[in-house]
Amino acid sequence: MIPQDTIVALATPSGAGAIAIIRLSGKDAIAIAAEVFQSVSGKDITKQKTHTIHLGHIVENGKVYDQVLLSIFKGPNSYTGENVIEISCHGSTFIQQQIIQLLLRKGAKMAQAGEFTLRAFLNGKLDLSQAEAVADLIASDNEASHQIAMQQMRGGFSNEITKLREELLNFASLIELELDFAEEDVEFADRTQFHELLERIEFVLKRLIDSFAVGNVIKNGIPVAIVGEPNVGKSTLLNALLNEERAIVSDIAGTTRDTIEDELVINGIGFRFIDTAGIRETKDVVESIGIQKTFEKIEQAQVVIYLFESSKFQVSGSRYITEIEKIKNKYPLKQLIVVVNKIDLISEVEVNQIRKQLQELNVKLATISAKEKSGIDTLKEELLSLINTGALRNNETIVTNTRHYDSLLKALEEIQKVKWGLDSGLSSDLMAIDIRSALHYFGEITGEVTNDELLGNIFANFCIGK
Repeated sequence: MIPQDTIVALATPSGAGAIAIIRLSGKDAIAIAAEVFQSVSGKDITKQKTHTIHLGHIVENGKVYDQVLLSIFKGPNSYTGENVIEISCHGSTFIQQQIIQLLLRKGAKMAQAGEFTLRAFLNGKLDLSQAEAVADLIASDNEASHQIAMQQMRGGFSNEITKLREELLNFASLIELELDFAEEDVEFADRTQFHELLERIEFVLKRLIDSFAVGNVIKNGIPVAIVGEPNVGKSTLLNALLNEERAIVSDIAGTTRDTIEDELVINGIGFRFIDTAGIRETKDVVESIGIQKTFEKIEQAQVVIYLFESSKFQVSGSRYITEIEKIKNKYPLKQLIVVVNKIDLISEVEVNQIRKQLQELNVKLATISAKEKSGIDTLKEELLSLINTGALRNNETIVTNTRHYDSLLKALEEIQKVKWGLDSGLSSDLMAIDIRSALHYFGEITGEVTNDELLGNIFANFCIGK
């Protein structure tokens, strides 16, 4: 049921600023605003056109709260599909609260988290996947996540799902019709065309499911653990990557005793770098805790950078190779980049000899001087090469939402059941059950199938005022 009350909330971030926007939405939004707004030109805002802006004052019993700009958006041509008023006032927190309290006294109710977008969904202005994209757009902190959220908000993902659902629904209707004429033993649904449709749906679902691996890291950032022995330049590398003095650097082994994290955007992709304590045998209790945390961070990371000092390879090369093989064997699913640091201390011939020995390990390799910031750009390119950004460049649909991913997996499972039933000559009534289940999971994504608990979980993660 669509709520009938009028809600109000601050639409801009809380705190002082130059301007703040207070939003009203509901059938009485314009009437409530008219009670407190006095236009400088004497206009009656209840009689003004939609999508117009008016200068005036917020007034109560002769007391002027602020000079404001009032914007009118009449339903259904508004974000929520209802009458919407936006009051742009000065950004004093006192003024914001005074105006909101005044509107509450005039009959408005305080909006819940995400309630404006919830009403947009309930009024058919957005489907559920588009509504979720609004939250992703607000949270996007790099070019790639912004691009994906914009594509989803425009309906790219939901259009693809809706089209597949409609085609499947057409065949489902024919299958259901066959059940009504079961005694006549007739087939209304062309089995060949139906098989082709199932093949196409299966292909699209698998592509969307596979895209989640890319979408998830783009949305949440890619955790990268920088590991190695003490004093090989891990903190210097972190500072070089971030281009700032983020980590303390010294010649004393064990300076970094806790993990240090910071983020960097490379070509629109977010990477979260974790500088860890050096891995070595130690009796220092505090340093031992730091080393334990290093292994915990390796577990959490998707990419591991193993760093060692070039000048020590002649003496300790076999130990480094053993450590690299240990990491490969212990974490076979993690991407590993071996980085040779301090190449400015050895000759080019020695660098090439190290490269040759490490190439046999079949790992990505980068040679750098973190102190001189040499080879850092090449290392960034190696990091980017680990991410399949082809789909992003080609503007393909990429799934980033765990709920969508789960529904797609369940829909694929049901489609494969239908496909098996079709190939096995299964009766129409049994196939119809699996088809209905597939349609249900498609509908969960776009919101054709929903419930109050699902909506509550989704919109509870929104910010107030959106």
